[in-house]
Parts: sequence; structure tokens; C-alpha cells
Amino acid sequence: MTDVLGRDRPADFWSRLKESSLPGALAIFVVGIAGFFLLPDNLALLTRIIAIAFLVLSLDLVTGYCGVATLGHAALFGAGAYGAGIAAVHFGVTDPIAMTIVGGVSGAIAGLVCGSVILRAHGLPQLVLSIAVIHLFHEAANKASSWTGGSDGLSGIMPDPLLGLFEFDLWGKTAYLYGIGLLLVVFVFLRMIVHSPFGLMARGVREDHVRVAAMGVSVHSVLLRMYVLSGMVAGIGGALSAVATQVVGLDSLSFTLSAQALVMLVVGGTGSLYGALIGTVLFLFFEDVVSAANPFHWLAIVGALLIAVVLFAPRGLYGTAISIIRERRKKSAA
Repeated sequence: MTDVLGRDRPADFWSRLKESSLPGALAIFVVGIAGFFLLPDNLALLTRIIAIAFLVLSLDLVTGYCGVATLGHAALFGAGAYGAGIAAVHFGVTDPIAMTIVGGVSGAIAGLVCGSVILRAHGLPQLVLSIAVIHLFHEAANKASSWTGGSDGLSGIMPDPLLGLFEFDLWGKTAYLYGIGLLLVVFVFLRMIVHSPFGLMARGVREDHVRVAAMGVSVHSVLLRMYVLSGMVAGIGGALSAVATQVVGLDSLSFTLSAQALVMLVVGGTGSLYGALIGTVLFLFFEDVVSAANPFHWLAIVGALLIAVVLFAPRGLYGTAISIIRERRKKSAA
């Protein structure tokens, strides 16, 4: 049911949200539990995949849904990691949930700063600004060695047992299950955002920002708010990384991590939370398997995979699969 303006009533919105979020949340839960039992010796890798998934999801918010070009998104991830780490080492905030909150807030602040700079340009200049921002964040963390540990990294992060009951052991069981729980909560929250009027407005900005501005909407405000939200999500991923590994290094603020996140998003498919998750899991698993099997030429194999995906699945693996399924349904219906 819709009102006289054609908008969905709240009951209809929540009904559609439940239908669209439940399969994804259930898939995350099932795959997560399966990974826990089938790959008990690789929980550290699985936890890293979850942490990077937050970064790719956050990148999808600004690139896939808003059309903002950026190669500096690791600045938000690193801000969350260092925020959680500094809170633990220098201020005694060792509760893992509190560290995650600090990481999310740090990422949101970094998103506000980065967005204020990057959104002043468009196209290629915007891309150059994003690269400059990630290098500035990296150098700032390197110079502030008394707080961040500099090139040696920030160590000594000792999170308390989760909920006072579950310690973060060497096998990474608690960190992994905590990461699965965080991912479930954030995924459902992001589904709410992208299906809300604000999310639809962000897609409108991507498609035709001139028309959106003509409607009296501040395009810059929409993009900046999405950047802050994106920073919060990336910051949560950085905080999870700090909690799980108990160390934060400059690699969390590297240009390489930003570029890899963009590659994962392209592999899975932009403009879809499912695509971001699928791209992250497949890319990092493939990278781990290939690098172990062929440590001398694995980069060439990964490069060949990326070329194949771009040429034969330009919408990403998830996006292309959905397009094929829809076309087959149309043909069968006809």
C-alpha cells in the first residue's frame, strides 16, 4: 500500500526490508558457522576477511551507491584501527565492544574530514585528492610514533574477555564469532539505509545529480552524510582488526589496501551489499590459495582473474549472475 504521494507506508517498508534482509543475514550466519567448523585452523584468515568486508561495504556506499571515485578509503579503516588501538593502549579502554564503538566514531570523524576534502572535486581530480588524503593519513600516523608506534606498529593491545566471559584466545575463536555478530548487525543496518529515502536519494545523486539538485536537495550534504556513514562502517572493520590481531600497523593506512578494496568491489559488483561481500570473500580466498600454491607467480594469476572478470562479467560476479537470472525468467515467462 502507498499513500497519495506514491510513498510506501511504514508497514510496507518494514515488510520489504525484512524480506530483502533475511536471506542475506541467514546466508552470513550459515556461512560463518560453516567456516567456524570446517576451517578451524584458518580462523585468523576468516576474521581478516570479515574485517576487510567492512571496508569494502563502506566503499560500496560511496562508490557503488553515490558514484564517488576514491582510492583512499583505507584512511577510514586505518582511523578506526588506530582509534581502537590508541584507546586501549593509552587510555585503558580494553572492553572489545567499547573499542569497536571508538573505532566506529574515529572512522566517522575521518569520513567527515576526507569527505570534506574529496567531495570538493569531481572525476579525475577527485581521485587524485583521495590518493593524497590516504598518503597524508599514512604519514601522520608514521610521524606520531609516540601515539601510534610509527613504523613499528602499535602493540600491547589487550582486549578484555567479550561480555566478561569469552577470552580472545590464540586460535581466534572469540574474535571470529564476534566478527560474525558485528557483520550481521551492520549488514541489516546498511540494508535499512540503502532502502530508506536517504539511500534512494543517494542513488539519485549517482544517476543524475543535476536533477536531484533541481529538486531542492543539497547534493553535497547527501554525499557528505554518506561519507560519514561509510567511515563509521570502515572504522568498525578497523577496530575489529585491532581487537583480533592486537596490533595496528601502517599497512592499515596503505594505498595498496585501498586499491585492493576497490578491486574486491569490482569483482563482486558495485551498488550491491551482496556483491561487496561476495567479492571480498572470493578475492581473499583466491589470493590465499594461489599465493600458497605458487608463491612466485601468484600475482600474475590474480591479474589474469581480474582481467577475465572485467571482460566477461563487467557488472561483477554477483551483478552478472543476477542479470542472467532475470533474463532467463523473462524468457521463461514469455
